[in-house]
Amino acid sequence: MRKFLMAALAGVLGGALVSTQLAAPLIAQESDRNRSVYEQLDLFGDVFERIRAQYVTEVETGDLIRAAINGMLSSLDPHSSFLAPDDFEDLRVQTRGAFGGLGIEISQQDGVVRVIAPIDDTPAYEAGVQAGDLITHADGESLMGMTLPDVLDMLRGPIGSEIVITVVRDGVSEPFDLSIIRDTIRIQAVRTRIEGDIVVLRLTTFNEQTYPNLVSGLQDAIEELGGLDNLRGVVLDMRNNPGGLLNQAIRVTDAFLDQGEIVSTRGRAEGEGERYNATPGDLIEGRPLVVLINGGSASASEIVAGALQDHRRAAIVGTRSFGKGSVQSLIPLRGDGAMRLTTSLYYTPSGRSIQALGVSPDIVVPQPPRAEAAPDEDAAPARPMRTEATLRGALGADTISDDERRMMEEEERTAEEAERLRRDDYQLASALDILRGISVLNGR
Repeated sequence: MRKFLMAALAGVLGGALVSTQLAAPLIAQESDRNRSVYEQLDLFGDVFERIRAQYVTEVETGDLIRAAINGMLSSLDPHSSFLAPDDFEDLRVQTRGAFGGLGIEISQQDGVVRVIAPIDDTPAYEAGVQAGDLITHADGESLMGMTLPDVLDMLRGPIGSEIVITVVRDGVSEPFDLSIIRDTIRIQAVRTRIEGDIVVLRLTTFNEQTYPNLVSGLQDAIEELGGLDNLRGVVLDMRNNPGGLLNQAIRVTDAFLDQGEIVSTRGRAEGEGERYNATPGDLIEGRPLVVLINGGSASASEIVAGALQDHRRAAIVGTRSFGKGSVQSLIPLRGDGAMRLTTSLYYTPSGRSIQALGVSPDIVVPQPPRAEAAPDEDAAPARPMRTEATLRGALGADTISDDERRMMEEEERTAEEAERLRRDDYQLASALDILRGISVLNGR
């Protein structure tokens, strides 16, 4: 019995010794890490106090703290930032669909301000701002090195006031100025139009109005066509859509899927994240769908395009999207401000990361620059196209029935309209052609 007790005691002591030996380095490592953090905080406090005491002019303590927080967040990635109370309220107003400013979505990296996309029918859009533009100055003052909140403060101003921004654009040899009059930005999230028997849904942003507007616009268009049986298909135009609310992107995608994953998010910790799935019901009951994207399509737009592409529910047409696949959590802070912090990444149903890669279209269709040539008043009018039917005395020309003649005239009008659209918007015209081809292959 005594030998048994001695053996048991030796085992316990041995186990304790092994546990202590294993735990000691971990405890020491954690202690060193904590000591390093406290030393760095002491360094920050020392610098802070020296600035307060010795800087050439007196500095507001609150401004110093906010600048330190801004610097800390902006060093992480272009989308993490500190929002002062006014900025926080502006952001909440934007998601409701109305705010003041120029009407552009911007990002900043390495001190450079880049336009993600102009918003349709806003002062920036009307002035000619394009996705991918770099803004270097505002009213002659350089924006290089400024924080994103400070840049936004400079671009904002009283309604009706003018701002002159200096733009650097790919393909243009010299920087140039654009004059913009600030206005209240009221975003119409979805615009609906009918091209023949195809419905075009133009999504400009993902705010609280997007999904309801999409459903009502689509239903009205289908009713105007005389029912779902007369609908050939839908074009979902998300070019220059900078994104917005995740839940709206999920609902828009779900509108055209019956089942399957829409998007997942993965955070820092193992198993941390969310997965979102479609629910039964397709608003157009499987009819062909084409999605238009370009370099100004970002975030929520890429979630929709990526999910529909992975499920082979839509043909993606245009050019590669922006590549913003990160998730920002809005964390309220004391004093009515907030912190926008990148906490996870988006993944499409097949497991692709959108971040920095974007969504690659199935069919690449660049948008050619629009010709700005002035019309030649002395130019002779275009001669009508000659066909067999236009020749005098052509066989069968006198025996065409009224219905056949009306059909020919309708086809000519359709061709003329298609040509006009091709001149105005080559990408959309291509999308319509592709959708018509898909519907023919599907037997519709």
